[in-house]
Amino acid sequence: MSRELDALILGGGPAGAALGMLLARAGRKATILEKTCAAHDKVCGEFLSHEAIRYLRALGVEPETLGAKPVDRVRLAGRALLGQCALPFTGISLTRRVLDEVLLTRAQEAGAHVERGLCVEAVERTNSGWVARLANGETRCAATAFLATGKHDLRGWARPPGRQTGLVAFKMYFQLAREDDALVNRVELVLFPGGYAGLLFLPGGVMNLCLLVKRAMLQSLGGRWANVLDHIRSCSPYFSRYLDGATALLEKPLALSSIPYGYLRRDAPDGLWRLGDQAAVIPSFSGDGISIALHSAYLAAEHCLAGGTADEFQRNLHAQLRGPVKAATVVSQLMVAAPSLASGVRLWPRALALITRRTRIPQAALLTAFQ
Repeated sequence: MSRELDALILGGGPAGAALGMLLARAGRKATILEKTCAAHDKVCGEFLSHEAIRYLRALGVEPETLGAKPVDRVRLAGRALLGQCALPFTGISLTRRVLDEVLLTRAQEAGAHVERGLCVEAVERTNSGWVARLANGETRCAATAFLATGKHDLRGWARPPGRQTGLVAFKMYFQLAREDDALVNRVELVLFPGGYAGLLFLPGGVMNLCLLVKRAMLQSLGGRWANVLDHIRSCSPYFSRYLDGATALLEKPLALSSIPYGYLRRDAPDGLWRLGDQAAVIPSFSGDGISIALHSAYLAAEHCLAGGTADEFQRNLHAQLRGPVKAATVVSQLMVAAPSLASGVRLWPRALALITRRTRIPQAALLTAFQ
């Protein structure tokens, strides 16, 4: 089999696009296969921490020029407001529709070959490298393969269950009845029986609502989105006031199920490099999913360009992310199973800032990617 490519990257999200950009800048022949043909929304809270901002700037992407807005406060609520505090860093709000397209464009400008609208049905290792088999019958061959398909598994390469299972994720944009510039600089978490929601406020009075709900709770609500919203509103008057007079901006909510929250890949003896959510799935409330995607891309590029193996990369990434993923998963499990414990935040408001710090990628690990 001819090794026409050095690297075949399956998935053009932040992890795949960033890796393609880094490899292309180093002179490697990299192809990114992305199944979507155009920009689209994704189930994501769209909050980026300062680690993600650093990585984007290192890639030559200035978030402010894309319409990003600073976020420096966090609130926790149930039936009413439980607590609030300043974040230990300033993050930003930025839609995935904008972010993903910019990164893919920059990867292409750097020299990576980007192919869109192609569905990968299988990827296999051969004696001379890797081959990806596409739904249209074509194949793509390369010496090395990277799996960066986000929360969607590739057939034959499914991730095992994570530490927190049985949750269904939803996302919807709402146009609020009134604009309030004071909302834009904060992110909010709202707890309710059977799950929790994240609120991020975008310019123009738009609210990004992402939520996780137990599958059993969803079934008890008839599996209907309208019933889920009614359930949250009845449990949280604090949340309900945001939806008074609000208009849904999507025809129907985006949804994902069977997400292995808390999953962290330990090694890669099979030789397949796994990035982003294929390597680690941190619970959504932490707001560090994009940082992990970009960090894994930088670390993979660093190992690959130095002649390292997929197994070495995966073990290194596991060691770096073990602490924050475990901490975030424990907190997420408590938020779903015992939301009443959150009332303790009233007594210790700084707990929100402490949790935020404990669920970040370690600073020492970040430095290795910028040397």
